[in-house]
Amino acid sequence: MKGMTTGKGALFPSEHTVFEDEQTGARVHQLTNHPSINHPTYFLQSSFTPDQEALVFASYRTGQAQLFEVGVFDGEIRQLTSDGPIHPFSPAIAPDGESVYFVRGGSVFVIDRDSLGERLIAEFDGQLGECSLSRDGDWFVAACKTGQQNGVVVGHTSAGRQQTIPFDRTVIHPQFSPVDSEWIEFAADPAPRMFRMRRDGSEIECLYEHDNDEFVVHETFLGDTGDLVFTVWPRALKRMSWETRAIHTIAEFNAWHITPNRAGTKILCDTNQPDIGIQLVDVATGDRETLCYPQSSNGGTQWLTSRYAVAEDWAAARAEADKDKALSWMEMAVDTVYGPQWTHPHPSFSPDESMIAFASDRSGHTQVYVVEIPAGI
Repeated sequence: MKGMTTGKGALFPSEHTVFEDEQTGARVHQLTNHPSINHPTYFLQSSFTPDQEALVFASYRTGQAQLFEVGVFDGEIRQLTSDGPIHPFSPAIAPDGESVYFVRGGSVFVIDRDSLGERLIAEFDGQLGECSLSRDGDWFVAACKTGQQNGVVVGHTSAGRQQTIPFDRTVIHPQFSPVDSEWIEFAADPAPRMFRMRRDGSEIECLYEHDNDEFVVHETFLGDTGDLVFTVWPRALKRMSWETRAIHTIAEFNAWHITPNRAGTKILCDTNQPDIGIQLVDVATGDRETLCYPQSSNGGTQWLTSRYAVAEDWAAARAEADKDKALSWMEMAVDTVYGPQWTHPHPSFSPDESMIAFASDRSGHTQVYVVEIPAGI
């Protein structure tokens, strides 16, 4: 950044502005305003600290992905990391809010938000994907790839104990059950998509048999119900019983990235093809409210279809992007054709569920936004 010092602990003036959504009237806070990519953490976990005084985000403002935090709603921006680039969608805030776990290359680190001291948690001979924590913060899990071998790395956050569990296809979005950290759900690419296993790697099983013509995506746990929710793109939002595997439709619309509240009574989601705004869905009735319109570009040619990417799609993407070292088309770097994740809103709740954070490149560069959920919704 020309004329401004960068590095661990560097402070930047507030970039906060506020406006009303033109269609819903919702109060929207833009927390960043820099000509670079800036986005919250991934939709599977909150970007807000537990006390809601700060929001953690990834930014390329220094030339590579690093971790930052900003005051909510207003306040200075503080740079947290400055070594090699982090995986921009890997940060996971510890339950106490004092530290943040993240991936850099093939390693998992934790950084203390106060002292900015970093500690190596786990090293892996390969590349790691996004990181997820158990609700108690005792365990981490991350997708991994080395050579042609895929799988997950599971370990204790105190360091010293970790296990690599191989899998025969690309693994995406591994996450712990919020009600029983003995269990991990993960996605596979290509179909069938939904799997689960015990934390020690035993009892791996497919939860739902389907082929590439049924585009199942963005599965996650339905809060404290312990059940799962997922999207059949672009047709429906569905729920699966963890115990019986029974599936029923919550609502038929083009739900995309989904985030349930803690009680499992509401689901937050963005939409695409067409973008009908960020929706808040009642799980019991399927009724929904539009919170705001992010106006993101929502890049990615796979979302133009209602099936998974197949061999010819991979070949075309790789020929254009020359990125055959990526975990999958979901995890490709920021300059590729299949995975411009920074152009997707990825909404997520604040801890008290009164606000949401999302990303949008509506201004030409992706920025971090927060929306206040109107009372009564």
